[in-house]
Amino acid sequence: MKGPAAPVVVGVDGSSSALGAVSWAADECARHRAPLRLVHAHLLPTRGYPEIVLTGNEVRHAMEARAREWLDEAVVAAHAVAPGIQVTTHLAFSGTVTALIEESREARLMVLGSQGLGNVTGLLVGSTALALASHGRCPLVVVRGPGVADGPVVVGVDGSPTSEAAVAFAFDAASTRGVPLTALMVWEDFMIHSGYDATRLAINWDYVEDEQRRLLAERLAGWQEKYPDVRVSRVVVRDRPVRAMMRLAADAQLLVVGSRGHGGFTGMLLGSTSQALVHHAVCPLAIVRPTS
Repeated sequence: MKGPAAPVVVGVDGSSSALGAVSWAADECARHRAPLRLVHAHLLPTRGYPEIVLTGNEVRHAMEARAREWLDEAVVAAHAVAPGIQVTTHLAFSGTVTALIEESREARLMVLGSQGLGNVTGLLVGSTALALASHGRCPLVVVRGPGVADGPVVVGVDGSPTSEAAVAFAFDAASTRGVPLTALMVWEDFMIHSGYDATRLAINWDYVEDEQRRLLAERLAGWQEKYPDVRVSRVVVRDRPVRAMMRLAADAQLLVVGSRGHGGFTGMLLGSTSQALVHHAVCPLAIVRPTS
């Protein structure tokens, strides 16, 4: 994670969802004593050449004025939550994804609302979030709702080293908030919907579950030593990742996942699992890429 001077960056588009993201991010800035940077990006409409010649300046000025109103509104929302934080704004005349990926290079955290205003001005959370999860240079949080105020931080853990960044983020979040951490490892019965019952019966599922518990304990051991103040609950279930994560997210204040992995989280945040969590998680969702 970048140093304390690195800002938390929020994509602003005038929607109530974006203002919710601003409020969440402002609280995060106050907690970490970090500055807040509010960014709006849009492209000028490109239609016929004569129209651009006649109306280009007027359109640009109108869009810029509206964007600055949205940014000013976001500043007010941020200071309502955390009056003492430093807030800056930036208006970019570029595509939203391009602008936010560039912003992520210097950010400690990127934050998006769960839905925008539309195809032109709105932050299309599905494509934008997945693009930032794949190409951004810092963790991403998608805010669908405030979460449970006193609920735990929940982190999805797989058996790979690439999940270390998500685990580190989750421990830091739980420690900073003074709440417990729930570490979830999901493993699937790959025969669960097949007709090969004989093959299923030949597998020692108790052994598989014990191995998953051992692996989870190994992944958490060093972090529990680093954060002795964090009370950790380990949950190992045989289920589908999305279903298991959604069940725990219902009582959580933050859900944390890695941007890629293997085992029960194969393709996490690059396919159907990612889309389901981005669109349906009932609490803020943090997507953390490996640091290397």
